[in-house]
Amino acid sequence: MATLRDKLWLWGQSPDAHYEHNNTYHLPGHSRMTAVEGAMYFDIPNICRVRMMGHPIPPYDQESIAMRPCDRVVWSLLGAGGEPVTEWGDVEEVIRQAKIFPNIVGGVFDDFFLPARISHYTPDRLGEIKRKMSEEVGRKMEMWVVFYEDKFEIPGIADYLNAFDVITFWTWKGSQLERAAQNLDHVRELAPDKKIMAGCYMWNYGERCPLTIEQMKFQTDLYLDYLKAGKIDGVIVCSNCIADLGIPEVEWMRNWIREHRDIVIGE
Repeated sequence: MATLRDKLWLWGQSPDAHYEHNNTYHLPGHSRMTAVEGAMYFDIPNICRVRMMGHPIPPYDQESIAMRPCDRVVWSLLGAGGEPVTEWGDVEEVIRQAKIFPNIVGGVFDDFFLPARISHYTPDRLGEIKRKMSEEVGRKMEMWVVFYEDKFEIPGIADYLNAFDVITFWTWKGSQLERAAQNLDHVRELAPDKKIMAGCYMWNYGERCPLTIEQMKFQTDLYLDYLKAGKIDGVIVCSNCIADLGIPEVEWMRNWIREHRDIVIGE
């Protein structure tokens, strides 16, 4: 039987990636913590390593070596919204890494549901990328996607979601967390046979301010209940690049993991 710890993932990005050029999100300082350091800091065994602000720069061998102790790693197929759309994303590099490092189990499209991205990566093309990864690596490779609470009304959204293996659902605005259960249920309705991961922010990026401890407790209680009920398959904690800024909600999250890590989650 799996434990809560087994179901946790770190949304791993390069140090200071969320500060951006002008501190868009009003963070309280600069970060120097790497993704691997973040995984150790929170005691999280799995990492989604995602490109943002032009980093990391391929080839990814050195970072993949550092992540060898991790149970599972998902590498970036297409990074955060500011990253350029390319013909096939970073699929060739993800394939190359997965051939070398057996703990790499898939690739993720971040900030996918933007007009330029969904017009280029049609469901058919996504299917080609998914097949290409598994065939060339020689084992099952999962394809993940980031999905936000404001994207439900995109035309053909179910077809896009069903092109992926894993849907990571994120509540961008803290004020919308009260709808998280309803939204997770809606994702399940749209993609009933897919894995669903709940994204857990420790900062209110959508409203450019801290989350509250009450909001942290609300979302972690919900996600734990949904894990126990089999309604979601994991929780992704975001992120290492705010973990060393002295944010109270970060330390609350560390303590929550320490307290609940050994809870058994049925398969």
